[in-house]
Amino acid sequence: MSSPDLLIIDKLVKRYDGLLATDDLSFSLREGELHAIIGPNGAGKTTLIKQLTGEIASDAGAIHFDGRPIRRLSEPARSHIGIARSFQITSLFPDFTVLENVMLAVQAHQGHSFRFWRATGKEERLIEPARALLDDMGMEDSADHLVAALSHGEQRQLEIAVALATKPKLLLLDEPMAGMSSEDSGHLVEILRRLKSRYSILLIEHDMDAVFSLADRITVLVYGRAIATGTPDEIRDNEEVRRAYLGEEA
Repeated sequence: MSSPDLLIIDKLVKRYDGLLATDDLSFSLREGELHAIIGPNGAGKTTLIKQLTGEIASDAGAIHFDGRPIRRLSEPARSHIGIARSFQITSLFPDFTVLENVMLAVQAHQGHSFRFWRATGKEERLIEPARALLDDMGMEDSADHLVAALSHGEQRQLEIAVALATKPKLLLLDEPMAGMSSEDSGHLVEILRRLKSRYSILLIEHDMDAVFSLADRITVLVYGRAIATGTPDEIRDNEEVRRAYLGEEA
């Protein structure tokens, strides 16, 4: 028996001066699923993420999350109900330590103002959950390092830890492996493999080896429209997908 749908996208539309960036798009993401969105550049993948977070407004269609319509909710309201995002470009505090960055996210989620840094650096209610998240990401040995000193791959891992500090029901990952070395990408794949049983994840990624290794289901976008949704094997065997995106002759 399959898990219930956590996220339902129904006939979603976004236009820019007559250009359809999201074209009557429909798909769903199940609880506990890692669902990947793939497609060529310009397919509308990042536009979709921005529609889901509320960063940009949709022109038509519906978004249901955890049983409720959210298309008209603000970006902060969507974060509050459990949608977290990591970005294509890292958005961290480079002059703070790894641990401090995660502690700030924990503090924000707990609803406290940023009273830099008075007693915050010694508060166990922030330190313990922050260290647990760093353990999840395999970064416990880097807790006291400045973010500015981290490699690109380590910064991407940290950004996911920061997103997880909000205790999301849905984690949106926008090209987390962009710019990574093959070694760092492989390490992040292993981390996501561990996380996927505990979080519902929507993954946008160009690394096809990672996508087909991790995804439970894949949706393929071309010019803002879903041309296929299925398991990795179903997507590999789909002739339209091979012609449109995977670069193979049917």
